[in-house]
Amino acid sequence: MLIGAMNHPARPVVEEIEWIARIGLDFVDLTIEPPAAAVWAIDPNEIHDALARHQLGAVGHTAYYLPLASPFESLRRAAVEELKRCLEAFAKIGVRWMNLHPDGRAPMHPNNFHVDKNLQSLRELLPVANDYGVGLMVENLPGKFNSVEQLAQILDPLPEIGLHIDIGHCNLMVEENTAEKLLAAYASRLKHVHLHDNKGGSADLHLPLGAGTIDIAHYIHSLKQSGYNGTVTLEVFCDDDTYLKHSRDLLRKMWDTA
Repeated sequence: MLIGAMNHPARPVVEEIEWIARIGLDFVDLTIEPPAAAVWAIDPNEIHDALARHQLGAVGHTAYYLPLASPFESLRRAAVEELKRCLEAFAKIGVRWMNLHPDGRAPMHPNNFHVDKNLQSLRELLPVANDYGVGLMVENLPGKFNSVEQLAQILDPLPEIGLHIDIGHCNLMVEENTAEKLLAAYASRLKHVHLHDNKGGSADLHLPLGAGTIDIAHYIHSLKQSGYNGTVTLEVFCDDDTYLKHSRDLLRKMWDTA
């Protein structure tokens, strides 16, 4: 199991890579999004060299607010084109998996509209991703895409798409955490994990491990039992990196004893 953290998109990417190396993590959850980490603002070769210099791996992350299912076709196409540019940049950097966030935000449109539009966008991206040698994975999101039944609408028609489980998201806007059911259905397609704590409800707090109500040790055990042994990003968003370091140490201990 490898532990990583995400670069802050408002800070220079190379400086963030150096910070992640200093605190002893294994990889960067490399988000390409504005303002400082937009695809037009970064130098993929510089990032590739910085990762190599610090012997860090990387997983690709994209902006959660790209309108992949917009009813405005020009906006949907623009989102797809932006993600194609991200694929090109990730390929140059050496990243092998890029995440996507399914879009379900158009008001007054039925669920099948959002599903169909997300599928249309993914089908347009897949050939480009294949050409670049970068896999696509879908992250679960609170609301319309957070359960097996909801994600199956996207994952089942596109077996090439991987799953990116966010265990914190699994705890939001649901009666019970959906992580175990997602693992039972799609563990063979799991490519990446986000881990952070919260207190349920609708607030995506990104707390340090143990600061919320999620039974972190339980879900670490479930991950390990599913056969997963890949990348886990600690999405702990605090100004003081003491909390991230604490979560890093806690995760390693929980994994070793699970």
